[in-house]
Amino acid sequence: MSIITLTTDFGTKDHFVGAVKGAIYSELPHAKIVDITHQISPFNITETAYILKNSYKSFPDGTIHIIGVDSELNDTNKHIALALDNHYFVCPDNGLICMITKDIKPTKVVEINIHDRIESSFPVLDVFVQVACFISRGGNLTVIGKETSVYKEMTEIQPKVSQDQKIITGGVIYIDNYGNIISNINKKLFIEIGKGRDFKILASRYTFSKIMNKYNEILNDDFSDTRQYDGSKLALFNSAGYLEIAVYRSNLKTVGGASTLLGLDYRDTISIEFT
Repeated sequence: MSIITLTTDFGTKDHFVGAVKGAIYSELPHAKIVDITHQISPFNITETAYILKNSYKSFPDGTIHIIGVDSELNDTNKHIALALDNHYFVCPDNGLICMITKDIKPTKVVEINIHDRIESSFPVLDVFVQVACFISRGGNLTVIGKETSVYKEMTEIQPKVSQDQKIITGGVIYIDNYGNIISNINKKLFIEIGKGRDFKILASRYTFSKIMNKYNEILNDDFSDTRQYDGSKLALFNSAGYLEIAVYRSNLKTVGGASTLLGLDYRDTISIEFT
């Protein structure tokens, strides 16, 4: 039986997560359900895309991922199911899947069409659960939807490169639990465009001319009293391969995080200039 993961902006205060899990267990009593997160900022598609891209690969092939963010059905927000990279995704067609499909194309996409039988203001519970359980039993995607090659892409998730290849302009797509800032500029693009040239990273009023390989590289081999470096700002490519502006050993209650200290928030600009 497949693992079913849940990624939503429901939070944990209300009944929504419990109701979804209960519906899955009612259909599949021996199901394995894993919560990726229910703390997505409300309706934040870009944040969802980042978390999904960097979590799904850790699961075994055949895992089914239910994504419940901005999922209300309307004429511009259809519901889709995809077979992609040996995984299945059941989600709204609002662009959140495009961070994954930029590198890996789906083998099959269907527009879910079981809504004719279901009237719902809670589609994750009433539609997505049914689709996920159907797939888990070995069902073919084309039974629950019409095959399509069209799905939404979000251009704001992708950084832009200037015509002269001297500037990469990106933006903040995620702020993590430590207050560190993650941009949409990945290491692959940095290498392809930079070609070994000198550079400076512009993040609000701060400039960085070096990219660290790990957080504690800022210590300069001085481990006698690491506290003197607490709050130091640095840039690195994180474990997901994205440019991150961080604060060493950030503590949101004391020194603060990079987002607070630099005054940067979701969608704010971060750029790299090459010389």
